[in-house]
Amino acid sequence: MNAAPHASFQPGRRGLLLGLGASFAVGRARLAFGQAPGDRRLVVILLRGAVDGLFVVQPYGDAALAGLRGPLALPEPGQADGLLDLGGHFGLHPGFANLHAMFAAHEALVLHAMAGPYRSRSHFEAQDLLEGGTGQRLASGWLNRALEAMPHGQSSPRTGPARTGLAIGTGVPLLLRGAVPVGAYAPPGLQHPPEELLHRLAALQSQDQRTGPVFEEGLRARGFATQTLGAPTADRERGSFPALAAAAGRLLAETDGPRVAALELGGWDTHVQQAGRILGPIRALDAGLGRLRDSLGAEWTRTAVLVVTEFGRTARVNGNLGTDHGTGGIALLAGGAVQGGRVIADWPGLAEGQLFENRDLQATQDLRSIAKGLLRDHLRLPEAAVAQAFPGSADAPAMSGLIRA
Repeated sequence: MNAAPHASFQPGRRGLLLGLGASFAVGRARLAFGQAPGDRRLVVILLRGAVDGLFVVQPYGDAALAGLRGPLALPEPGQADGLLDLGGHFGLHPGFANLHAMFAAHEALVLHAMAGPYRSRSHFEAQDLLEGGTGQRLASGWLNRALEAMPHGQSSPRTGPARTGLAIGTGVPLLLRGAVPVGAYAPPGLQHPPEELLHRLAALQSQDQRTGPVFEEGLRARGFATQTLGAPTADRERGSFPALAAAAGRLLAETDGPRVAALELGGWDTHVQQAGRILGPIRALDAGLGRLRDSLGAEWTRTAVLVVTEFGRTARVNGNLGTDHGTGGIALLAGGAVQGGRVIADWPGLAEGQLFENRDLQATQDLRSIAKGLLRDHLRLPEAAVAQAFPGSADAPAMSGLIRA
């Protein structure tokens, strides 16, 4: 039996929150694949819309939390409808039953107070930077550049040369765009609405000084407007994500299948009534993680899943019982290959004088360090390949100790 989970606080560097590419599309779950030599699998899940890390993983041990969060501060572990214990100080939202079970089995960990060197709070820009892996916009993604630097490996009857990729969904995310060829296939029911329809909807909102700019930004940033304006959270995206995660697991588990996959899940832009609206995305993500694990079967032991978002949200609750665009946030790491059961955080605190610009969680860790650690220690890429994936990142050394020896 595994030992009880525990929390650890490890120092990190303030750094870059990698980015997310943009297109005209209402938020839909997407899935993309790439090939890599060897038996280890890497899955990257992009949570579009900016997850409120202080709500998903609450630092209930910080005395300043209740005063900042008010109605968004959930009961402590052990209380009715309380947080799921992460070993003290931090608690996981109770909607994450699968993730918490992985944490207890030492197959998941949380990284808190993550962010990037930029301080733009635009979805559009932050997503590009997240997927590009640098502090400036690039035409290629860090994961594609990592694949480009790999040996070609053996050809596969399904996917051809080992560096080719396959995208399943409505498009290939910037994360996997680049010199390595990546095909695309859209399963029935996942197609985008016609672009003309999206433009007409934006035109209807354009005269409203309050909602017009929000709607436009939502479209530009892949469908966050529905959550911002208060539309229902129960849409096709929520139902499709667990199914796509299961499909990803089945393909990754095949002997001649891909070794790298990227998925997307939107709906995290919770400006209004956050406590209720975030439940749909939380349940979809948790169900997807469970189905990914189950469909991978024995290959779960050789899998690492990195869950990231473009930026965090404000420490204080806004007047609509939601949160606005912020800075520091969380990343999640799951999989049988992960040295889990920990919260890794150089915790900056939430008291007066400790917030960034007196509004956001201060970032103390660099997401590039996490991704670089996975490329080096999990996919076992040489240093040259890791450097190619993240150019100009000498200030963000690869983090050690994330992967089982």
